[in-house]
Amino acid sequence: MTEATANTSSVQQEIVQHYRWNFLVNSLDGASFWFGMSFISWTVILPLYVSHFTNSPLLIGLIPFLSTAGYLVPQLFVANAVERAPRKKFFPVTLGFFLQRLPILLLAPAAYFLAASQPMAALIIFLVLYAWHTIGSGTTVVGWQDMIAKIIPLEKRGRFLGITNFLGNGAGILGALAVPFVLDKYTFPLGYVISFAIAAALIFISWVFLSLAREPAVPSSKPPVSQLDYMRSLPEVLRRDRNFRMYLLSQIIFYLSGMAIGFLAVYAVQTWHMSDAEASGFTVAFQIGLALANLFFGFLADRKGHKLSLEICLMLSTFSLVLAIFVPNPWWFFPIFFLRGAVNGGTFVSGISIVYEFTDAENRATYIGLANTLPGVAGSIAPLFGGWLAGAISYQAMFILAAVIGVVGWVLLRFAVREPRLPN
Repeated sequence: MTEATANTSSVQQEIVQHYRWNFLVNSLDGASFWFGMSFISWTVILPLYVSHFTNSPLLIGLIPFLSTAGYLVPQLFVANAVERAPRKKFFPVTLGFFLQRLPILLLAPAAYFLAASQPMAALIIFLVLYAWHTIGSGTTVVGWQDMIAKIIPLEKRGRFLGITNFLGNGAGILGALAVPFVLDKYTFPLGYVISFAIAAALIFISWVFLSLAREPAVPSSKPPVSQLDYMRSLPEVLRRDRNFRMYLLSQIIFYLSGMAIGFLAVYAVQTWHMSDAEASGFTVAFQIGLALANLFFGFLADRKGHKLSLEICLMLSTFSLVLAIFVPNPWWFFPIFFLRGAVNGGTFVSGISIVYEFTDAENRATYIGLANTLPGVAGSIAPLFGGWLAGAISYQAMFILAAVIGVVGWVLLRFAVREPRLPN
């Protein structure tokens, strides 16, 4: 037995030995994180908060823009460092505390001291803090994804993500039920301050669980390269892997169809003159959809593959947009947000996991970065264009265009991408 083989065997033994522990602490991390995020949902709560400072669709569109661009675009630029790091845990734990978690801790005091007395300053600081959080998330998530792929076996990743998110989003239903009560009971901005503070506490607790993960060190066999040379090598990765290239194209189109997501709650409020407390109830439907979809798609993907799950999500996404165009009253937005939650849950579970199946462990971080950053560029532009279209023409026109683009993305994924689990 060679030294390399012995080291590989030792690492695998360590992964097996700590599998149950890692499943537990990472599940608790994800559960508490998603519970916390239900109090600051970027699809409902944050657009409603920003709408207190401005009616501009473009400024409200900064919420989905930052949620997409901040999270997805930085990933490719850190993949080189992640790929060569013996332990990936450094990125989500050490860097993640300062880059991802800390700005959430500052949301509540900023709202408390500024929202009523200095609304413009409150809006600017909120956008800065949210950008800090989303860019920090994008900087650290490649390390987290690579760590999960390393310590959770392939055949158990779907159920791990499904169960983890089911727990978090199931708890998030409680949060979503609490938010309308809080916003109704307390005058602005105190209700939002309370929601932001609860989110911060839960997200810090999730960081504690994440820090307990046990990850063996595995030195990379790839020689170090400069960031410039690494970036120059990426077109060759895309050129030689047609199936992955077509998958990326389908995701770019899907992200373009996401231009409408951040405007659904604001559209319902402005069209039917709903209160914040009434509209924040959409979060309950969203969280229920998230919880059930995570469990359903997690087990479905382990058995049938992640491609099928993503195809179903694209169909549900398009249907939810069509429904938003024709509904006769605001209460139809509860099933619409249920579908949006299902789409988010399924694409999170399978969008992460399918990428692992296109490549091997040595190139995994590069594929993760490409799969997130390239569609992320499209997803960043989409809500800004959607906000402009809503202001220039109408929300309905924007929803129609997004639905048409979603159909194109589904056709491409269904017929041009081969299930990566199948042999060539």
